[in-house]
Amino acid sequence: MKAVGPMDMANAIRALSMDAVEAAGSGHPGMPMGMADIAVALWHQQLRHNPCNPDWINRDRFVLSNGHGSMLLYALLHLTGYDLPVDELKRFRKLGSRTPGHPEHGYAPGIETTTGPLGQGLANAVGMALAEKLLAQEFNTEDHSVIDHRTYVFLGDGCLMEGISHEVCSLAGTWKLGKLTAFYDDNGISIDGHVDGWFTDNTAARFISYGWNVIESVDGHDAAAVELAIRQAHAMPYRPTLICCRTTIGRGAPTKQGTHDCHGAPLGAAEVQAARDAMGWTWPAFEVPEHIKATWDSRERGRVVEADWQKVFDAYANEHPERARELLRRVSRELPSGFSAAGDKLLREVVQQGETIASRKASQNAIERLAPLLPELLGGSADLTSSNLTNWRSAVPVSASKGGNYVHFGVREFGMAAIVNGLTVHGGFRPFVGTFLMFSEYARNALRMASLMKLNPIYVLTHDSIGLGEDGPTHQPVEQTATLRMIPNMDVWRPCDAVETFVAWQVALQHHKTPTCLILSRQALPHQPRDERQVDAIRRGGYVLRREKGPLDLVIIATGSEVGLAHRALERLQIDGIHARLVSMPSCFAFDRQETEYRLTVLPSGVPRLAIEAGVTDYWRKYVGLHGGVVGVDAFGESGAAADLYEHFGLTVERIVWAAKDLVEGKLVA
Repeated sequence: MKAVGPMDMANAIRALSMDAVEAAGSGHPGMPMGMADIAVALWHQQLRHNPCNPDWINRDRFVLSNGHGSMLLYALLHLTGYDLPVDELKRFRKLGSRTPGHPEHGYAPGIETTTGPLGQGLANAVGMALAEKLLAQEFNTEDHSVIDHRTYVFLGDGCLMEGISHEVCSLAGTWKLGKLTAFYDDNGISIDGHVDGWFTDNTAARFISYGWNVIESVDGHDAAAVELAIRQAHAMPYRPTLICCRTTIGRGAPTKQGTHDCHGAPLGAAEVQAARDAMGWTWPAFEVPEHIKATWDSRERGRVVEADWQKVFDAYANEHPERARELLRRVSRELPSGFSAAGDKLLREVVQQGETIASRKASQNAIERLAPLLPELLGGSADLTSSNLTNWRSAVPVSASKGGNYVHFGVREFGMAAIVNGLTVHGGFRPFVGTFLMFSEYARNALRMASLMKLNPIYVLTHDSIGLGEDGPTHQPVEQTATLRMIPNMDVWRPCDAVETFVAWQVALQHHKTPTCLILSRQALPHQPRDERQVDAIRRGGYVLRREKGPLDLVIIATGSEVGLAHRALERLQIDGIHARLVSMPSCFAFDRQETEYRLTVLPSGVPRLAIEAGVTDYWRKYVGLHGGVVGVDAFGESGAAADLYEHFGLTVERIVWAAKDLVEGKLVA
């Protein structure tokens, strides 16, 4: 067989990347061509993976944070033997292909996480490295290291310019994630041109200040030099490593390399041919010669690596069968046997207690009850533990030196949410984190990414309305609950009391492919009496809490703290001879997925509807229609006591009664 060197292997990546972008008529050829040699150094010998079993537990994780260069990853998966045939490369960026414009988790084997929004892949990688460290501390023994893998991430200038990179890399250094290695593609180019006009950070010094091991000035086009740097990174067990690779964007394109012209657009047919000539690549588009394909093929090596690990795991399982079964259960994302039944028993206790407490406190009580049933539960907060009430008595804080099940993220809402995405996609943990509802704005894109990837983290978002009081409009959410509900695949719960809060936790923990936001109050909420059928109906998202006592005149829909308010208004309306029904709708997501027949039994057609929520009103038009009524808040809050604010903004029994009477009398309520 003809000898194949690192340059031949790198040129295969370059050729496939050029061809795919050219065929698509769009894409980013510059990064794959510039990082091809780095990819050879990592993927050919150092990366421990098995293309025949992409979900092998102890595989190394690889994340392409600069996800616009997705053809680099697709080329690598194809060349190393994953189930990604060349026809999928030819369909790059086409509707229905497994090779979308940015890598998307679940589309092609070997894609660990969805990347594209810059910096978030790096954050996900931090979460993966943290998951590996915590699982290793929990399950490994002195004689058997069954969890022992590394996390590698490629990143560019854009990832480092995004503020999230500071949040997560600071934590990675604090946590001493020594099995995390990042490769910085230092090519000096972004879409607008040379970055020295807007990015002059001393990146090495910055990462040294975080506690990272930094390897500077590596020639990113010398695979041997990069491989040496990787071995040096492996020799630093208590520090993550940043390998700074100086590269030329679009390496191999004679007139466009080193410029922004090859960053985000096809090279053009003439430049592609010139690049092929310069590289000595004589094969047609999308064709890689057999001797280069054979050198890249990692299937046999992957089988050997996994088989060697399997021997370790078998010995571990023989000595520690229960721990081995528990590890396999957790990484397979199965809930413990009997979890649902045990949760239902705990729910009955909550119903019997009938507490009047803030839903944030009810949430903490739910965590306290459920945590012993779920050893994989991993909590955390963005420096608001005492306000979010996300801790529990047996929670153990995570530190650099020991494992635990509670993470103090500091004031890093965006980084926290993106790290949790990495933890979740890694497997082995069921993460939840907390902050104020208002600061979900900082974390917004990571929440969206969780929904997009069909992950199931839980977000405890407290201080849910003007009801938080004196902190004022900067901290009082008005539009946040509605906008979170508008994220596809996001389940948003705003429970009205401790019972609904516990059910919300049950549903959230049973979700497999849906993230959940728990919108919780600071102020105490009254217990709402229910019969057994009503308790069962809570998980359907919307149900009749108080039934009309005569011919139905009006349906009132409310959530959270406004359910108690609506109940008082309903009693007033009854005195005045208006028969109203009160529907509690803690989860619009769950309610909208019920069968039509059920939804119509709750919200019958032809009956006026009035919605009440301490937030923007437009969202509720989907339920009440243009001629229904909504009592809410369509302005920013004010600083003052909660009771005064509810009075000021018209969230009162009197206002609800007035709006209800106008609806019943056929008047349009704005």
